[in-house]
Amino acid sequence: MNYYGQEIENLIAELGMLPSIGTKSAQRLAFHILGMDEKAVEDLANAIISARKNVRYCQECFTLTDDELCPICSNPKRNKNIIMVVEDTRDLAAYERTGKYQGVYHVLHGAISPMAGVGPADIKLKELMQRLQKTDVEEVIIATNSSLEGETTAAYISKLIKPTGIKVTRIASGVPVGGNLEYVDEVTLDRALEGRVEL
Repeated sequence: MNYYGQEIENLIAELGMLPSIGTKSAQRLAFHILGMDEKAVEDLANAIISARKNVRYCQECFTLTDDELCPICSNPKRNKNIIMVVEDTRDLAAYERTGKYQGVYHVLHGAISPMAGVGPADIKLKELMQRLQKTDVEEVIIATNSSLEGETTAAYISKLIKPTGIKVTRIASGVPVGGNLEYVDEVTLDRALEGRVEL
């Protein structure tokens, strides 16, 4: 039933399509936006449009950025000989919050999941292997989630890289099984990184 009129209902419906936003949260957001002054609403809308138009993949690690290279890949102080492989940009951000890791990343944008129809060709694995051929990498740290899909992806990557002679390690447990890296606290992530083991 339409309580508010079509414009408000449309706004609630669009906000409700965002992840983790249910009907009540969508309503709260809609009324908050409607209570904002017009300039603030325009700034919000312009930021969304600009981000959608200008954000792309980093040419090296495939995280999201608004430049050819992300700030991590373009930082000369980062150790380019160590690459941490993560499932998505949020996982990269989680490790960056620890302030302990000084290497670079490779973002897969997913994990192998035969049940969901996601195979090795559907994530950035080919790009990882091409990157390893071009650079002098000493270690690849696999930091996929501790889910079935994450473990499957880690095993697959290990099998691909081992023949190259590059050291392959996996983050240690400490990250709960079935947990997502973006929700894990910095201390647990740091312990998992320090306790990684060779595959």
